[in-house]
Amino acid sequence: MDRRTFVKSASATAGLAILVPLGFKLAPDAGKKYISDKVLLGSTGIEVSRMAIGTGTNGVGHSSNQTRQLGIGGLSDLLKAAYDKGVFFWDSADQYGTHPHLKAALKSVPREKVVILTKTHASTEQEMKDDLDRFRKELGTDYLDIVLLHCMTSKNWPTEKKGAMNILSQSREQKIIRAHGVSCHTLDALQSAAASPWVQIDLARMNPAGVSMDASVPIVTNVLKQMKQSGKVIMGMKVLGDGRLVERKDECLRYALAQDYISCFTIGIENYDQFLDLEKRIPALS
Repeated sequence: MDRRTFVKSASATAGLAILVPLGFKLAPDAGKKYISDKVLLGSTGIEVSRMAIGTGTNGVGHSSNQTRQLGIGGLSDLLKAAYDKGVFFWDSADQYGTHPHLKAALKSVPREKVVILTKTHASTEQEMKDDLDRFRKELGTDYLDIVLLHCMTSKNWPTEKKGAMNILSQSREQKIIRAHGVSCHTLDALQSAAASPWVQIDLARMNPAGVSMDASVPIVTNVLKQMKQSGKVIMGMKVLGDGRLVERKDECLRYALAQDYISCFTIGIENYDQFLDLEKRIPALS
């Protein structure tokens, strides 16, 4: 991705400032929601932007659309451009292969100014220890903000992943990570997450059409509301139905913004034009 494109866009925006009278302060419209709104994630103490930059569109085998199309330089530039616009929440995963891309972006962004979420397939204590060491090396950071157990499908995942969960709990106490949780891909797994006191953050599939979700919209909504009431943080994903609801973008975004049990959401973004579209579209729909 061409860095000069970002600079040019920023310069054009900056040029508007000369039209604002000296001393006049621009303020967001009351009641409007913006992708750059700062949102506190429950009792974790972590503050994120309302929207996270998803880096794992069609992410599998340590690659994604973002890595394949943009490369390290292009994706790191996209993350930096989003940061410059107030979006400082980066959604990554070992499965996406985007850790080196985030590391490159951190060369020009202060580490403490961004929130990094990543995901692991580790099950045992040793696997989790190895992943945390490797992830931090790949990202070039001493700590990770949020680590999720990735793509839970089994009802018994709290038992099957007990070793990894123990290490994540210890790592939170040691300040190696700041919060832990899961992403779920079946109703059974989601219900187990709702019942688990270990889960701080749940990355949940949600959209008004029920596309690529764990169950029907009413059933999933009921579970997520229970999770919220029990003190868990709900983060939305598959807001556009894994890309299958792009033609219904406004409806999907309006729905995501209206769910008060959702603290924030991630959307996979593959270029700067997509980012600018969401930046403009979301407040117009709220």
